[in-house]
Amino acid sequence: MTSQRTRDRLIQRLRERGIEDDAVLKVMRATPRHIFLDEALAHRAYEDSSLPIGFQQTLSQPYIVARMTELLLASGPKSRVLEVGTGSGYQTAILAQLVERVFSVERIRPLQEKARERLRHLRLHNVHLRHADGGMGWPQRGPFDAILSAAAPEVVPQDLLDQLDIGGRLVIPIGKQNGQQFLVVYDKTENGVVEQQIEPVTFVPLLGGVVA
Repeated sequence: MTSQRTRDRLIQRLRERGIEDDAVLKVMRATPRHIFLDEALAHRAYEDSSLPIGFQQTLSQPYIVARMTELLLASGPKSRVLEVGTGSGYQTAILAQLVERVFSVERIRPLQEKARERLRHLRLHNVHLRHADGGMGWPQRGPFDAILSAAAPEVVPQDLLDQLDIGGRLVIPIGKQNGQQFLVVYDKTENGVVEQQIEPVTFVPLLGGVVA
């Protein structure tokens, strides 16, 4: 279930799908994805598929985690990254091994508490967690040189763009849950925001409010 051979097969599938960043692939090979799932689903951890984690949320498909991380890092090294939607903590753990500091917000407290324990288990101490409405970001800790969202708003939140530093990059799915969603990259320049549509995706919606 958790053998190195099983993980290597997943990494090979990611390469075949076009993931090229060796640093991203190395971290994903080394990170135990099975600990981010309930025991009943742990045997499926190294499939290239999204899996449920409760509260109508999912653990993102490994390809999507790799693709979003690769896109985030493609514009250069990152020191302060905001993650919208901690979820299981898996994407958080991948980011934490590739950037200096991660600031992650999650609206569902039970998910956040589980993620906190997993990150502590992995000794990833450069992550700061907050229980809050993710669409609002974390303005007190901004500006950020990159933002990654694990949930899809129908339009890009201005609050997130405002918290990007000049030269910063936002990677986010955009669109309605039952309609067409696209992974989109926004680069903030001195002259405004440049938008690049990447590929079709399927994500849970970015919802407001918090769950205790």
